[in-house]
Amino acid sequence: MTEQATERVGLWIGLQAGGFLGLYFGFSLALVSALTSPDEILRLVYLMALPPILGSILLGPFLARRERPVVSKIPPFNRVLDAVSGLDEGKGKWRALSHIRSDGRTVRLDLHDSTKVQEILTATLPLVDSFPIRYIVGRGIPASRQPQLRPLVLETVDKKFPKTRQSRFTSAIEVGPELSEELRNQRKKINRLLAIFLPIATFLGWLEMRS
Repeated sequence: MTEQATERVGLWIGLQAGGFLGLYFGFSLALVSALTSPDEILRLVYLMALPPILGSILLGPFLARRERPVVSKIPPFNRVLDAVSGLDEGKGKWRALSHIRSDGRTVRLDLHDSTKVQEILTATLPLVDSFPIRYIVGRGIPASRQPQLRPLVLETVDKKFPKTRQSRFTSAIEVGPELSEELRNQRKKINRLLAIFLPIATFLGWLEMRS
C-alpha cells in the first residue's frame, strides 16, 4: 500500500489548535486558582481568556506548518457507496443505505446480514489508503448473531495490512491510512513536547499563585 499524500494544515487550523492548547492550559491554571484562591474571580477570568489568545498567537504559526493527510473532495461516505454499488441484497438483508454510516471522516460499515462479505471487503479495502473504515463485525463468540463474521474479516485484513494500520474494538475492526514516516515522527515530537511542557507550566503557575 502506498503512503498517503500530505499537505500543510494552514494558518487558520494552526491558530485554532494553538487556541485549544491555550484553553487547556488556562483551564488547568484556573482550576488551581479556584482551589487555592476562590475569591480571585478576576484572575479566573484572565486565566480563562488570555491563554487561548496567547496560544493562538505564539503556537498558531508553528502548528500551521504541521502536515495532514490530503482529503479528497468526494466525501468518504459517497466513495464507499460507489464502491459497493450492486452489492445490495434487498429489503431485510444487507443494503448500503441501511448498513453504512459516516461521521464525515470515518465510515462505519456494518457487515451483518450480508452474504457477500468478501465482495464488500474487496471493493472497500482499497479505500482505506484515503480514510478509515470501521467494519462492524460483532464479537465473534458463539452467542453473536454471526459468529463467523469477525474471524473472516480479521483473516482478510491481516493478509493485506500490518497491525499498525488496524484498530480492533469489541465488535468492530477499523483499518486506516498509512501515515508517512515524516508525519509519524512529527506527531510523536509534538506529543512529547506537550506531555513535558503542559504539566511543568501548570506546576510553575501553581507555585506562582501560592506565593
